[in-house]
Amino acid sequence: MALYVLSDTHLSLSVDKPMDVFGARWDGHADKIVSRWQSAVGGSDTVVIAGDVSWAMSLDEALPDLRLLDSLNGKKILMRGNHDYWWNTMSKLGEFKSANHLDSIDFMFNNAFNVEGFTVCGTRGWYYDKKSSPPDAEYTKIVAREAGRLRLSLDAAKRISEGREILVFMHFPPVFSDFVCDELVDVLAEYGITRCYYGHIHGVYSPSLSQVEYRGIRFIITSADYLDFTPIFVG
Repeated sequence: MALYVLSDTHLSLSVDKPMDVFGARWDGHADKIVSRWQSAVGGSDTVVIAGDVSWAMSLDEALPDLRLLDSLNGKKILMRGNHDYWWNTMSKLGEFKSANHLDSIDFMFNNAFNVEGFTVCGTRGWYYDKKSSPPDAEYTKIVAREAGRLRLSLDAAKRISEGREILVFMHFPPVFSDFVCDELVDVLAEYGITRCYYGHIHGVYSPSLSQVEYRGIRFIITSADYLDFTPIFVG
């Protein structure tokens, strides 16, 4: 039994959203995900999908994408990304999962899970590109909310961890290049987190970005195109 992670699957089985417009690397990406997932992940493993799961605008539109993920090997823990407009309340997600027999899928939001010897938790986070979108009042508001959600998830993790290492997964990077979200890094440091996995970043493939250490925390990129659409082993 092992833990893997892959973010930014950007599936679109029911909507017209071809990803190859973002570069040849994305050509046929759904097929790449399926074949490489099935080769890497076993039936008793778990995969965290850290946001931007589907381009769907509603749960009904997302169903073909969720069914595809459900059909793949292992258990899946899904998180919300900035493009997951289909995401809903936890109660509605749970009802939808049960009604459609998506038995291998769970959703992470203000909660935590014990899987494969680890406790996993996290939140979406927030991010801005310093070159095009400097922080404003809205950024400050969203980051404060995400820091609160991260605390809720970490508190849930503390309650159930029983000595397991707590791993944090986020969609947006708390640290990337010259960007640092101090509000989120402060929470990670306060709770003694040493590994944080994130996605969202595309089109940047330098090996030096695969893992960055800041304030004693390793930040590890999991964007699907960076990983050549293959879930990476966590432990």
